[in-house]
Amino acid sequence: MKQEERHHDDILIGRNPILEALSSGRPIIKILYAKDQNTGSAVEILSKAKARGIPVQQVDRKKLDYMTGSAVHQGVAAVCAVKEYVDLEDILQIAEERHEHLFLILLDEIEDPHNLGAIIRTAECAGAHGVVVKKRHAAGLTFTAYKASAGAMEYVPVARVTNLSDTIDALKARGIWVYGADMNGADYRDTDFSGGVALVIGNEGRGISRLVREKCDVIVSLPLKGRINSLNASVAAGILMYRVADDRIRESKK
Repeated sequence: MKQEERHHDDILIGRNPILEALSSGRPIIKILYAKDQNTGSAVEILSKAKARGIPVQQVDRKKLDYMTGSAVHQGVAAVCAVKEYVDLEDILQIAEERHEHLFLILLDEIEDPHNLGAIIRTAECAGAHGVVVKKRHAAGLTFTAYKASAGAMEYVPVARVTNLSDTIDALKARGIWVYGADMNGADYRDTDFSGGVALVIGNEGRGISRLVREKCDVIVSLPLKGRINSLNASVAAGILMYRVADDRIRESKK
């Protein structure tokens, strides 16, 4: 494999191709670089990435070898998005133009791209206006996520933010109620989801972070009757999204 080629649809390797991608403004989720890459064009790549707010992560060279199938990666790889991210304001404008209350999904460090894709798929079906993900410690719009979305990524705008807590503050300032999915909350079946809704779904293992939890207006839970103490993040998100959708339908009929 030549260095100019990509090993996967969402992995770009080689210093020159990555520099070109950075210069062209191509959407990049993160840059991975080997520990010994601190000279020449590698430094330029890291500098341009940081200037664009793209996360950079130092990894062992063996990880890059594994990710790229031992192709000639020159100590650096870029995980690229298959679709452009939008600004949060773009999603808010969609709701305004439709004269609808905002229905937004906030993902607090969802790391599995399959979960991300599944959530985007359900968000499209349930009528959500968009999805928000974090820049760091989170899955991005990779080919794997795209495939898991079954094409829904073409129709659901996804915004990427640095700080989810600040995003919540901005939404609350607009009168949007923020509902966090977590344990020890109110039964989701007894919760009123009418009006503008931002639904927060947490990390697959840790749930929503403490600060984000404290920012939420309401914490909702799904009752569990079996021996397992948690649901898959995308399954929980799907149940709650359709609960929100039900309230929106009832509200529209009044």
